[in-house]
Amino acid sequence: MSSKPKFSANINTFNACADRYVLDGYGQRRNTDELIKAAQQVEDLTGVELVGKWHVNDDNVEQIHRQVKDAGFEVTCVTPDIWASSKWGWGSFTSNDEKIRKAAIHEVKKSMEWAKRLNCEVIDLWFGQDGYDYPLQADFPRAWELLIEGTIECAEHLPDVKIVVEYKPKEPRTHCFIATVGKTLLLLSKVNKPNVGAMIDVGHALQGYENTAESAALLHYFGDKLFYMHFNDNWRMWDDDMTFGSVHTIESLELIYWLDRLNYKGWYALDIFPYREDGVRAANESIKWIKGFNGILDKIGRDEIGKVVSDGDAMSMSALMRKAFLG
Repeated sequence: MSSKPKFSANINTFNACADRYVLDGYGQRRNTDELIKAAQQVEDLTGVELVGKWHVNDDNVEQIHRQVKDAGFEVTCVTPDIWASSKWGWGSFTSNDEKIRKAAIHEVKKSMEWAKRLNCEVIDLWFGQDGYDYPLQADFPRAWELLIEGTIECAEHLPDVKIVVEYKPKEPRTHCFIATVGKTLLLLSKVNKPNVGAMIDVGHALQGYENTAESAALLHYFGDKLFYMHFNDNWRMWDDDMTFGSVHTIESLELIYWLDRLNYKGWYALDIFPYREDGVRAANESIKWIKGFNGILDKIGRDEIGKVVSDGDAMSMSALMRKAFLG
């Protein structure tokens, strides 16, 4: 492969994951110190992701920077929280309330400032609450205008910090405005800033019935805009955030092949929610799957796969995969 993958994980991977049935979570609740210590138990993990105000704020940013560095990590992404409070429930950048819109943009700018102080290049812009639930509830052109204007304002705030737009078809809204790789590319085209690109969250793409390898190729083709990756898996019906490669195994292998072929040099970041599983074990498994897929590609030979892809021969590819997995 062209370069050795760099592995990161959202440190919430190691916390008790809650759902609407078990609000306290299925395991032990941990503070930020404990989450960082748990991350140290994951083999080959060299980066961690933080959420603004959850893990980092104005008062502790220098302390967190030292703590993460002393633990042997670097901060790879800061995610502004513009979705986990009831005030964002009717939209953040697209809220009808101008004060809410300004507050959301302020949160993103603060996360950019924290990222810079943490020597982190990337913040994750996820418009989870920007969407609609019912027919005739949304003014679509107005919403897109606000998304574009707000993203441009944030991009211009600190041009040396990258903004990665994370798309998702639904949840928490039944329809998210930035739902697919195509809509993300439309947004990036209108924003037209060099520091604004995209993240593919594998589970979100699967939920939208996308082929993640194709999505990666599209973001690369239309302006080299694939800045970051979140790895997980699901059954397509919901964002289950399962261990990567556990369900869509051959599609996962295809994604790893194309990331290598596209010369992707960003982080291989885990965004999994092991509700009933141990987070450290689940993270270790995800990383081993990614490394294992690269091992399979080495075994088969990337040139051999490239030839079959070029020929478009499905049965030859089937035979290649069967031999790789079954011998």
